[in-house]
Amino acid sequence: MKSRRIIAVGLSISALAVLAACSGSSSSSESSGPVDTEVTETTVGVVVDPLTGLPNQDASTLDRPAMVVKIDNHPSARPQLGINQADIIFEENVEKLTRYAAVFHSEGSDPVGPIRSGRFQDINLVGSLNKPLFVWSGGNEKVSAAIKDSDLVDLSYTVANKDGGFARDSERSAPHNLIAETTKLWTLAPEGASAPQQQFAYRSASDANASTSKDVAGVKVSMDGVKVQWDWDKTTKEFLRIQDGTPVVDTEDIPLAVPNVVVLEVEYSNNYSPTSKTLGGGKAFVFTNGVVYEGTWSRKTRLEPFTLKDSAGAEIKLTPGQTFVEVARATKTAIVPVGTSPDDVKFL
Repeated sequence: MKSRRIIAVGLSISALAVLAACSGSSSSSESSGPVDTEVTETTVGVVVDPLTGLPNQDASTLDRPAMVVKIDNHPSARPQLGINQADIIFEENVEKLTRYAAVFHSEGSDPVGPIRSGRFQDINLVGSLNKPLFVWSGGNEKVSAAIKDSDLVDLSYTVANKDGGFARDSERSAPHNLIAETTKLWTLAPEGASAPQQQFAYRSASDANASTSKDVAGVKVSMDGVKVQWDWDKTTKEFLRIQDGTPVVDTEDIPLAVPNVVVLEVEYSNNYSPTSKTLGGGKAFVFTNGVVYEGTWSRKTRLEPFTLKDSAGAEIKLTPGQTFVEVARATKTAIVPVGTSPDDVKFL
């Protein structure tokens, strides 16, 4: 089992340190033995992974492209494979349910899935990842044409079936049983493919929570067909995901717990297949280090990362580690204050 290292490393001679509080993760094609969790400081420069802000542990991963895998969140698809290895996970509303766009870069997962179809909204949502590999089962004619015409690298089942390690999990029922292997999928990256840009700002070990933050016990988010709850754990310094009243675990029975939860409140189209509007701006809630920032998100083009600012207009800094992004409808976020039982806070 490989877990993301918890370490503070200096990024310059001025001894700024990166605090790496991050989630545990299950088995992966790139797994090794348990790593040391001792917190140390140094003034030696260090290279960090762009999508986590954590010190890089394998130089061979730095230059590879990001990989976005569309992972099923239907009840028949749970538990999923690879959710604890993804650097960033976006949860988007689809048809009366949600689906994950799991972004892999610093780690991979063999296997990963179950893999499902893409949506129009994916083109804008993950556009800032610098032409990522897009792993999906396929889609209707219009969606397929739009994705093929975009700068996402099409690694659908029909394109990358054998070489991408696609297979059907015999212990699951179709269509919730399609899996693949990130190790094989990365070999299909086109010539010239490069690493993603950093998506979020990260705090260092010397950064205290800003005065615009408030202590928090958790949050409840009403997604389409899914009641999502994140509970803050002071011991692990992570938010634990509870879905429809049940803690979420991967296939190794390891809980999905992350140091950062970002809720982006967006508009969705009213079509049968919801399409999120992730350009422009809106309200944002950022949960990190036991606090919540209520602020805004903004984004002018699909090639830019989301900019997160607090109520004073300052950029919000996340804790290095895994980030889960809820692409939620407006007014569907219920904060659980410190000292309040989550059971006493209703879903909106």
